[in-house]
Amino acid sequence: MQLFFEQLLNGLAIGSIYALITLGLALVYGILRILHVAHAAVYTVGAYVGLAIYSHTSTLLLAIPGSMVVCALIGVAIERLVYFPLLKYPPYVPLISSIALFLSLEELCRIIAGPELLTFPAALPFPSFSAGGVRVSGTLVAVYVVTALVLAILWFITSKTEFGLAMRAASQDMDVASSLGVDSRRVVDAMFAIGSAIASIAGILVAIYYNQVYSTMGTMPAYKTLALIVVGGMGSVPGAVVASILLGLGETLLIGFANIPMPRDALAFIAMIIVLMWKPAGLLGRG
Repeated sequence: MQLFFEQLLNGLAIGSIYALITLGLALVYGILRILHVAHAAVYTVGAYVGLAIYSHTSTLLLAIPGSMVVCALIGVAIERLVYFPLLKYPPYVPLISSIALFLSLEELCRIIAGPELLTFPAALPFPSFSAGGVRVSGTLVAVYVVTALVLAILWFITSKTEFGLAMRAASQDMDVASSLGVDSRRVVDAMFAIGSAIASIAGILVAIYYNQVYSTMGTMPAYKTLALIVVGGMGSVPGAVVASILLGLGETLLIGFANIPMPRDALAFIAMIIVLMWKPAGLLGRG
């Protein structure tokens, strides 16, 4: 039973990290209807930038905000220089461009930082404790607290602010929202900045959680997040979070604990197929 609860806690942590990565993808698709595959590369860049700042300052208080700023700028640059000029073309055109950008950013990370695996020996300032014989490490506590904080802030912004109202209007119909006075370009820029900043947090948490940073660390998340926004409901932020948590729990409990003989990374795609057959709009999607 102790092993079950340990795997449960690990599953919640992994699911929380998936949620942080998937949030940006869901936000972008909710407004532009673009599959932002390059988002996973921004997540990788966030880990590298965070490690570089931490290596020079030895403090996460500078590494995390610095990485968030850099990734936010990269996200806005991607939107303005790559996606916006391609909105007039069919959806597969920006998708192909996003895949090319993802591969290019991964290769750029490899060229700049080297192909070897790097360590991120940072200690997150959260206490560890034991409950019922199960030890909860400070890293797990940090993942839970940071994820909850990010979700709470994002919920407040989208539900309780004027900007959140503008964002919801733009996600319904950008042209109509613009005709009613909403600055759609500013909303889109903000969404890319917010999503990319959250991805950088996820990159740093993963780097510290596994104590490793490498140029292809975004490869599997790039595919998993696509499956997750389909499972959750295309463009549904709550759905993306729910699907991410369920996937993290499924990977640890079904495969790690129950030892079901199947690849861990295949579970997201199996879930996508099942959900598409049962509810094509996704768990919390519209339609």
